[in-house]
Amino acid sequence: MNNKKINIAIIGTRGIPNYYGGFEQFAEYLSVRLVENGHKVSVYNSHKHPYQDSEFNGVTIIHCKDPEHKIGTAGQFLYDFNCIRDSRKRKFDIILQLGYTSSSVWSRLFPKKTILITNMDGLEWKRTKFSKKVQRFLKYAESLAVKHSDYLISDSIGIQQYIKEKYIKDSSYIPYGAEVFTKFNSNLIKSYNISSYKYDMLIARLEPENSIETILDGVAKSNSNLPFLVIGNNETKFGEYLKHKFDEIKNIIFIGGLYDQEILNNLRFYSRFYFHGHTVGGTNPSLLEAMACSSLICSHDNVFNKSILGEDAYFFNTKNDVAELLNNETNRNESWIQNNLNKINSIYGWTKITEQYELLFKEALK
Repeated sequence: MNNKKINIAIIGTRGIPNYYGGFEQFAEYLSVRLVENGHKVSVYNSHKHPYQDSEFNGVTIIHCKDPEHKIGTAGQFLYDFNCIRDSRKRKFDIILQLGYTSSSVWSRLFPKKTILITNMDGLEWKRTKFSKKVQRFLKYAESLAVKHSDYLISDSIGIQQYIKEKYIKDSSYIPYGAEVFTKFNSNLIKSYNISSYKYDMLIARLEPENSIETILDGVAKSNSNLPFLVIGNNETKFGEYLKHKFDEIKNIIFIGGLYDQEILNNLRFYSRFYFHGHTVGGTNPSLLEAMACSSLICSHDNVFNKSILGEDAYFFNTKNDVAELLNNETNRNESWIQNNLNKINSIYGWTKITEQYELLFKEALK
């Protein structure tokens, strides 16, 4: 098995290159590196994806019908159904499923002779944006994914422990990855009318469980006049609510969605404070990318974030914590920054993450 070319499909994302979020970014990085290691990799893309070619950096792109733009959330279920149905026509050795929310109901349709490995993502049913009814469905979907997968992956120790306790089932711990950022270019931030280390920021989906409102309440309460950049799609109900609520706080600037990695990384690198408010999930991609960009991080105080950062960050729970931090002149703690860079190199580097996935694939095929 050591040198055999493995035929791998990645399913469960909107597609690559990334124009959306964490799993799309993950699929892009992992698929390209697996191809470089000699494997055949296919990634399923929405037919509405901006990238319409049939290949991306050696990765085969399979476009499937995605009606989400017409019928909303229900379209995600039909898109996953179309991807799974297509996979039955192809002789994949392994299907790597990223998440399970809208695909688990079709679990019985996956090709029987193909090994199904599922990355369990975070605890989706904990997300406060969902109604009780939806949360119950998500718990059910989670149980289906556990039941029908041949192997499970947890991208945080917290998720791994949860699966072990809840389902009495083992999962492989493989975190998300990142690469240390070195292509510094302060010219790229000038279009935002900001100066190096003279602004604060956050990057996140604008959802309640990402503590956006708490952070911005703290900004509004503080004495800070420095620009505060909010990067994330704000053309949503909650996004519109936040823009309206903080409309008169002139230093809060809603940038919207931004997917140019070079610009994002430079914004992270030259920020004074980078706020990370995620409260649900495993190894969050945006947190690792901030660590890799030498950001001085202010993180929501919870087990998921602390398991990654240790003591190498400021932590907050309330708007008062945020305001106090912004009000105090704080020296840039270079030891925290270096410690976080060391973690990226030793634990979360993409080469290491790819090796761990490859090892699991080979073990599964034995």
